[in-house]
Amino acid sequence: MDEENTAASVMSGGIACARRGIAHIFVRDLELMAHLGVHDFEKQKPQRVIINVDLTVRERNEPLEDNIHKVVSYEKVVNHIREVIARGHVNLVETLAEMIALECLKNPYVLAARVRIEKPDIFPEARSVGIEIERRRP
Repeated sequence: MDEENTAASVMSGGIACARRGIAHIFVRDLELMAHLGVHDFEKQKPQRVIINVDLTVRERNEPLEDNIHKVVSYEKVVNHIREVIARGHVNLVETLAEMIALECLKNPYVLAARVRIEKPDIFPEARSVGIEIERRRP
């Protein structure tokens, strides 16, 4: 099974698979302040966002040797998300999700990225609003 089919067949289930050499690296409920939104009041100050990322990762066919350089590091994933947000104002939450997914897919071991961004402070009647996207390596 080629990489594209492997990512497509495993990503939506979010299940690691030893037979296919697939693992999932995830970041759950990362709460950051972001300059985000189309309305004037949203452009005046940063707002709270909650970000979840699930990466489908091709495992290496070599011993890990307890070496962080042989894995996709969730620390680097978080730092990349922070860097994307630090670039400045983005109008659409959809655009921010795309930017984060593209950054994650730069790692050659990442086959697919699922990014969910929630804006918890928009409607008092709703816990949050937002978007979830899934992108695969081209």
